Amino acid sequence: MTFIEIVFYLLLIDSVSANLFAWFGQRWYFKHFRIFSRWFPLASGWTLYYLVLVLWIGWLSYMLGQLTLLG
Repeated sequence: MTFIEIVFYLLLIDSVSANLFAWFGQRWYFKHFRIFSRWFPLASGWTLYYLVLVLWIGWLSYMLGQLTLLG
């Protein structure tokens, strides 16, 4: 695995988990991360934009041959 693949998969995991919290776990997030949630509130629109951006960067890296999917 190259450095680019590791960074992409870490960003992918982060963006998917942010979307899950934004759409289904806001109450848990605000309860367990009170101070952090004041500075970084979850907004479903921004997290969806983040996921699309990460997928787009992954697709571009794949097309340039810098990323191999799970291999």
